[in-house]
This record gives sequence, structure tokens and C-alpha cells, in this order.
Amino acid sequence: MSKKVAVLNGDGVGPELSSSAIKVMKAAGANVEFIECQGGAEWWQANGGNTLIPDQSWKIMDEADAIFKGPTTTPGGIGSPKSVAVSIRQRYDLYANVRPIKSYKGTPSPLGEVDFVCVREGTEGLYVGEEIQITDDVVIAIRKITRPACRRIAKYAFEEAQRRGWKAVVAIHKSNILKKTDGTFLQECEKVKHDFPGIELEEYHIDNVAQQLIKNPLIFNQKVLLSTNLFMDVLSEECSALVGSIGLIYSANIGDKKAMFEPAHGSAPKYKGMDKTNPVATILAGAWMLDYLGEKQAAQKIFKATEKVIAEGKKVTYDLGGSAKTSEMAAEIIKNL
Repeated sequence: MSKKVAVLNGDGVGPELSSSAIKVMKAAGANVEFIECQGGAEWWQANGGNTLIPDQSWKIMDEADAIFKGPTTTPGGIGSPKSVAVSIRQRYDLYANVRPIKSYKGTPSPLGEVDFVCVREGTEGLYVGEEIQITDDVVIAIRKITRPACRRIAKYAFEEAQRRGWKAVVAIHKSNILKKTDGTFLQECEKVKHDFPGIELEEYHIDNVAQQLIKNPLIFNQKVLLSTNLFMDVLSEECSALVGSIGLIYSANIGDKKAMFEPAHGSAPKYKGMDKTNPVATILAGAWMLDYLGEKQAAQKIFKATEKVIAEGKKVTYDLGGSAKTSEMAAEIIKNL
């Protein structure tokens, strides 16, 4: 029986990128049923309310084996709804946000070729969205850190290093200032490390890591970078620049019972309908989803074909130095499956 995937096409360039990725997955022979559902800022602007995701979409996602999400826009400001990604992570307890950062042949490597993975806790920290108005002039945000959440994300990071045959996890924190919250995070990382004797635990302050990623990013190769929600959200964006384009960065949000896969970049509304943006992050997010669903052969076909197209450099989008349209690059990947 085929697996069911809930597809949230997203905003801006999301629908055209999702469409390209689904064409590639189908061409690779994936035995998956794709079920589209509504959600995002554009849906909210048309329908109103206090959420970016309608009830019917939640029903589809509840019954799906995985969720495939195109880039979405998150409205800002007081009174605007919680983001699509955060809402899905919290509903399904998708605690591990994972982004591989790897250089591709044929793309710029401005500071050298890199190969590491960013693991981000995805359910708490400042992203719980709990803010309190103390007075007319004072508003505080709660940074929620719990031992169970720290323990399980640390365990995931060490298991990821083990799966890849790597020898180190880098815990990123600011415990000299945030003594209780980041102190708790570090304590749990150190406890988990005892269960993985062959893997080292390195500790870095976040400001030092931000500098080292520019000064000498190769020191993190074949390591898993681990941090709390906001810290790693920011750092993983910085890491994306190391491979030449955030249009190459795909990601997964993984829980114990469900997972969501998405490109790491935003919805780029100014390019909507122009058939211009890089489809690689969305296509490879789909390939990773197929691997998660057991469609490993189709997944490997997509990864290999995509890497070949990037390396050849003939049918690539503007951010990779080419002039191909989104649809043309996707078609070239299909041709090379």
C-alpha cells in the first residue's frame, strides 16, 4: 500500500517549487500518494482568522505518513498568527530540525568545501511564543528550556553522528550568560555523551561559532552541530552561505511518529510566478522524505541526478551561475534520473 503525503504548497514561489519536486518524485518511481492541503499567509489573507492552517488541512496531515511543505510566509507584528512550520512542529512534536550543510561539485565554496549537519531543537526555546506585557513600556519573552527536550535532541545528535560514522557533536550555547537555561542544555548533552563513548562532545559559545564559521568552517567538517531553537535557526542560515546558495539547503523536522520535510529558504514572493528560483532544496527535501518513507531507491536516484545536474552546470538557475528556469532545471534532473 502506498504511503500518504500531505502537501502544503506554501506561499510565493512555494507552489511552483512543490510542483517541480512532486514531478521529480513521481518520475523517480515513488510509490506515494500526494494529497494537497491549504495553508500559509496567502490562504490566511484570503480567509482571515487566527491561524494559517485550516481545520481540514490538519485532518489531512493527521492521517498522512509524512508532510511535505513548500516555503511559507509568516506574517509579522502583534496579533498575527503563529507560523506554519512552528505550528506543525508543536502539534506533532517534531523536535529535531535537521539541515545537512554540504558543498556540491560545480558550486562556489567561498571558504572551502564543507560537510556537516546542523541539528536544532524544534519545539521550545523562544519559539514557544510566550510573551508577556509587564507595563506599557516592558514586554518579556519566555525562553523555555526543559531537561527532557534537551536530552532527546542531544540523543538525536549523537545518533546522527553515529549513523554517519562521525566522531564529534558540537554543543553550541551561551551558558556564561544564560546560566540556567543553557546550563541545563549542556548538562543534558554531557549526560547523553556517556552513552556514546566513541563520539566526542565539543562545546562552543554561539558568538565564537559564528566567527569560526567565517574564519575557519572546515574545523566543523564531519561533525554534528547542535543547539537550542533560536541559536541554531540563526547559525544554520549562516551555514547555508558556505555552500553558495540557500537554494541548495533542504531540511527535515523529525519526531518519533511523524516528520515534515521542507526547503530551508523562504517564500521569495517577489519571484512568484517567474519560474526563476532554485528548485534543489525542495527537490532534495522530497528525496529525503522518500528515504524516510522507505522509498530508498527512488530517493537515491534523485540525489544522484541532482548532484550530476549541479556539477555539469548547464541547466542550473541564476544563483548557481546559470540561466535555466525552475522548470528547466527540474526537467534536467528528471532526464538524469
